[in-house]
Amino acid sequence: MRKKMAAANWKMNKTFSEAEDLLTEIVDLLEKTKIEKSEMIICPPFPYLEMALDFVSETDICLGAQNVSEYEKGAYTGEVSAEMLASMTLEYCIVGHSERRSYFRESNQQIAKKIEQLLKQSVSPIFCCGEPLEVRNEGKHFDLVKKQIEESLFFLNPADFSKIVIAYEPVWAIGTGVTATSEQAQEMHAFIRSLITGKYGAEIADDTTILYGGSCNAKNAKELFANPDVDGGLIGGASLVAADFVQIANSF
Repeated sequence: MRKKMAAANWKMNKTFSEAEDLLTEIVDLLEKTKIEKSEMIICPPFPYLEMALDFVSETDICLGAQNVSEYEKGAYTGEVSAEMLASMTLEYCIVGHSERRSYFRESNQQIAKKIEQLLKQSVSPIFCCGEPLEVRNEGKHFDLVKKQIEESLFFLNPADFSKIVIAYEPVWAIGTGVTATSEQAQEMHAFIRSLITGKYGAEIADDTTILYGGSCNAKNAKELFANPDVDGGLIGGASLVAADFVQIANSF
């Protein structure tokens, strides 16, 4: 049975002391609130990972990174390798986020290389895909998502693909206050699952966790997560408020 997840992407937010405070609040809330139906993942900025490990060591919270290098090691100043992440016992890493695609021009081929590096080190990729507004308005959103998935994931053998978490991001709904309707989210998630079925079969497709990543918050999470193909959320802004993130994780 596939996992239900709430994954927090803090992006480039919080000072060190603010990050400590947020982690303290989350851990304190979890002592009072049981999260029984989902896995919680926190992806803080790189400089805070070691500190975060100390906070979550006695909890059920998993940690992930927000990005990784496509290269194994070497003279790549400022980059962070999959081996480094694995050496810190991180379980997850976000790859292909829409902001990486748009601001840093990451291609599907680069993202595929990052996924390869992570899988070599037994770190599970959270692979992001999704369309900008102009593509949706043109009615080509299914074509774009299909291309992203085929070029970045479908080279994997079934065993490796089974380690992937997919996050659908309607880019037009990130940071805009606009959220895809519950029906729109389900439609795309079902489409993604159908692509996986066509490539790897129904069993692997049914076991693949597909998260929604477009302005999910404490108010709309329960409705979104009630959809049969929406297995949780990749949470941005709402994950920076401890009570909201814990409520989202408890919305299944």
